[in-house]
Amino acid sequence: QVQLVESGGGLVQPGGSLRLSCAASGGIFSIYAMGWFRQAPGKQRELVATITSGGSTNYADSVKGRFTISRDNAKNTMYLQMNSLKPEDTAVYYCNRARRVGGIYEASDYWGQGTQVTVSS
Repeated sequence: QVQLVESGGGLVQPGGSLRLSCAASGGIFSIYAMGWFRQAPGKQRELVATITSGGSTNYADSVKGRFTISRDNAKNTMYLQMNSLKPEDTAVYYCNRARRVGGIYEASDYWGQGTQVTVSS
C-alpha cells in the first residue's frame, strides 16, 4: 500500500520561504510522476506542480518563478521549495502519486494527510 507523508508546513511572513517534503513508502517511487496540490478554505483542490520520473517539471501559472519541485529517488522523497510566498498561497498542501506510469499526469487516489501553509504578517 502506497503511503505519502507531507511535512514542512508552517506560518511564514509574506516574502518568506518554506520547503515542503513528501516521503513515500510502498510501491516503486522512482517510476511514477509525482505532484503537489493545494486546497484553500472554501476552494477546490488545485494542482501546484508536477515532476516526472525523469525530472521534467510543470507548474501552475500562479507559482511559476517562485516554487521549485524536485525529487530524490534514492530517498523516495519529493520536495517543494516555496519562495516569495504570498498570502494567497495559504492552503493545505498535499502530495500525490500519478495514477499510471508515463503519459499526461492524472492524480491517483494516493494522497498524504496534508501540511498547512499559512502566509500572514
